[in-house]
Amino acid sequence: MKALLLALFGLLKAAKFGKFLVSGGSMLLSIAAYAMIFGWRYAVGFVGLIFCHEMGHFITAKQRGLNVGAPTFIPFVGAWIQLKDQPHDAETEAYIGIAGPILGTAAAFVCYLVAEGQKGLAMALAYAGFMINLFNMIPVTPMDGGRILGIVSPKIWGVGLLALLGTFFIQPNPLILLIAIIAAPQVWAAMKGDYQVPAGYYDVADSIKTKYLLQYLGLLGLLVVLSAKAHEMMR
Repeated sequence: MKALLLALFGLLKAAKFGKFLVSGGSMLLSIAAYAMIFGWRYAVGFVGLIFCHEMGHFITAKQRGLNVGAPTFIPFVGAWIQLKDQPHDAETEAYIGIAGPILGTAAAFVCYLVAEGQKGLAMALAYAGFMINLFNMIPVTPMDGGRILGIVSPKIWGVGLLALLGTFFIQPNPLILLIAIIAAPQVWAAMKGDYQVPAGYYDVADSIKTKYLLQYLGLLGLLVVLSAKAHEMMR
């Protein structure tokens, strides 16, 4: 019996270690990929900023008692956390959704302060961090902005999809087009009122909807200003 318990304990430890290898290995792979183009110092900082963003989601998902996996990275695509338990209501989804851009923006702002208004590595990282989080604020599912403003109305995703397509025409990128293709069926369902969620999912008080709307607009405005300032310094 003792041997069986020890074996089970060993398997559990190995499973946890395997998860660490997937998360840490994918992170190192991303750093290596970016380093080949931008140099290792920028690569470490850039992946670190993405990590901070994802940890915002991870921490708040844990706070709400959801089973969530550690961040997984894909070079030149980004990263995500695996929510093994889905949010039970729109408020929880918005809470987890906005935490990523908040912590990601805070990390980029630290780089901005370190740069002290001068061009260089820190300012380049600050600009990249602001832009990553600004892009994620586009209000369309499955992006963070869509998860945040979905609490107000999923029909807002239609505006977000147009913004996403506009971004693609301004700055063509296959990833943006892929996100639009993934989002389109859900946006269409939301516009028709056929978006499938558990009963009562969007039954949220108007005061809470207003709170998240104001937080979204405030963070969006801050990111627009900071990214513009960082871009000006990079010039």
